[in-house]
Order: sequence, then structure tokens, then C-alpha cells
Amino acid sequence: MHMPYRLISPLMYLARVRVLAAAVAMGVAVASADPGVSAADASAPPAFIHQALPDATLWGQGQMRFFGLRIYDARLWAGPQFEAADFGAYALALELTYHRAFTGAAIAQRSIEEIERQGDLAPAQAQRWQKALAAVLPDVQPGERLTGLYQPGLGMRLWRGQQALGAIDDAELARRFFGIWLSPRTSEPSLRSALLARKPGAGP
Repeated sequence: MHMPYRLISPLMYLARVRVLAAAVAMGVAVASADPGVSAADASAPPAFIHQALPDATLWGQGQMRFFGLRIYDARLWAGPQFEAADFGAYALALELTYHRAFTGAAIAQRSIEEIERQGDLAPAQAQRWQKALAAVLPDVQPGERLTGLYQPGLGMRLWRGQQALGAIDDAELARRFFGIWLSPRTSEPSLRSALLARKPGAGP
């Protein structure tokens, strides 16, 4: 998984700028559904998420961009009773489809930095949580999809594509990890709004 975040540091950005400048000059394509996939299929969760959350529907989707470049596309699934103001009380699933390569260690480190935005985090706790995240978060390449299942009071489970990566049995870490996208203190409020675009009582 990955956090909403200015993912590429200034030094990394400068190192890549020559390669990416041509893409920017030509215009970076916006996300679009696969023309061979129906709207219903595009909004359906992966089978393993449907098994865990049979009543879940797509609540919203959005993009994380940096200097106009796509970093990842995000989609959120939750049940009909889901309430954004109390997101930590509801089971949900978040999917990220990457457009850039990142190491699992870098994702884990930035996740902790984003988690710290939500409230105080003791250094020792931050180190334990970063180690736990690094143990399950893989390196990702463009086109790869990571999906996280949040289970309130229990923890979270992660997949890369259809491959199960493992679980983290720490309820508080899981809540604050998904808060990277869903907490009002997120660093990317526009992405949060896109993920929560569905209004209560609206159809799927």
C-alpha cells in the first residue's frame, strides 16, 4: 500500500526530471476504465474482498499526483452503513494501482510519517510500526495493484494482485494506516473527498 504523499522527494524528482519532462510536455493521461471492462465490472471489488465484505460497494475513487504526474489510482469499497466521520468503526477495503516504482521500505517509512500527522506517536512505537509495515509491504512496479482490507478491532490484511501478502494484527496501527487516506488530518484532502464521494443513501 501507499500513503497520500508528495511521494518523490526533491532529489528524486530532479534525478528523474529529464525522463519525465517529455511525458509532461506531451500531457499525462488521466485515469480511465479499461474499454474492455463494463462499468459494473470496473466498480466491483476483487473476489477476495467480496468474500470478506459481501455487501461492499464502490464509495469513490481518485488519483494521487505529483507535479501533474500520476503516482497511483485509489478506490475505496465499504458497506452501506459506512460513515466517513467514524471510518475506524467499519470494515473497508482500499485498492491502489501504482504508476511509479517504489520500494516497500520507502512506502513503510512514508506511511509512518503520514500516520504521525494524525496525532502523537512515540518514537519507539513509530519504529515498531514501521518494522511491522515493512515486513508485509512489497516493492511495487508500475501497473501493480495493492489492496488492503481493514478489520476494525482486529487489524488489516494485504494483497498484491491476487497474492496474499500477510496480516498485521494490530488494531490501532491498522486504523491509523487507513487514516492516511480517510482521516480528516490526511495530507491529501482532495483525494479523501474523491474516495468518499458517494453520499449516504445513494445507490451503488
